[in-house]
Amino acid sequence: MHDQFPTRRGERLDMFPRLDPVVHSRYKQRWDGPLSEESLSRYERDGYLWFDGFFSQERMAPFFDELREIAEDRELMESDQVIINPDSGELRSVFSMHTLSDRFSKLTQDPRILGMVRQLLGGDVYIHQSRINDKFGFQGRGFDWHSDFETWHSEDGMPRMRAVSASLMLTDNNEFNGPLMLIPGSHQYFVPCTDLTPKDNWRESLQSQSVGVPDKIDLRRLADNGNIQAPKGPPGSLLLFECNTLHASNSNMSPWPRSNLFFVYNSIDNPLSAPYCGQPPRPEFLATRSHIAPLDMRELPLYSLPKA
Repeated sequence: MHDQFPTRRGERLDMFPRLDPVVHSRYKQRWDGPLSEESLSRYERDGYLWFDGFFSQERMAPFFDELREIAEDRELMESDQVIINPDSGELRSVFSMHTLSDRFSKLTQDPRILGMVRQLLGGDVYIHQSRINDKFGFQGRGFDWHSDFETWHSEDGMPRMRAVSASLMLTDNNEFNGPLMLIPGSHQYFVPCTDLTPKDNWRESLQSQSVGVPDKIDLRRLADNGNIQAPKGPPGSLLLFECNTLHASNSNMSPWPRSNLFFVYNSIDNPLSAPYCGQPPRPEFLATRSHIAPLDMRELPLYSLPKA
């Protein structure tokens, strides 16, 4: 199997320009959508779009009830699907939320989000991964710089850069509580990583990113060129970012929590193959392989979008 995005070979490889479009609908005109040409161009340039206050805070509030219910489900809390903060023993992440929560599942099919995603990816999509993240005050750990596509390609067998991540803020995201940081323009390059992928790497990587972290020389070059941005806003704000955009987050040193919903849309035409790292596939709750079907968009109303 020819690998067009070689990474984790045990040696340093130079980064190279991306091989895939950023806005796929430019090549499939029938997938017009709600995003303006200005927004599409900004997404192509920066690798992300930010919508301040996309949903109301009232729309986000019930998801805290979901978190409390999960924390009381002993069987689920003891499963691999739930990640516990090693410092505090508190719930940190719950994966495959769209299969656990009807409210979450409906949110992933909200036509305002799905319309934009289908426009960016040029067609039908499904949920590759979903989770809820809870970064408690004074204790939420950060994550090192990485490209999600590099991980999904290497460990899940995602063949091409044709996926979009959506992050919805449940709490305020501010400069003190560890907001997501992105390097604008970094999605225009694939940055190979050096370390080989150990068996069951996902068990450790969900706690702390170590394998799949780009070389600091490459990170410095990209950050010097594009700078670093950390979109911040109130609950209900939405971040859409391209699967190859380099991002990271600091630890939460504030007293205020940072909780987000996170779901990944992958093109139906970009199904997973065998992992390129040579290891067995990661569990289904991290990378959907079975029962893949396009998310329903048959009743798409016309919405006005907040300015990206």
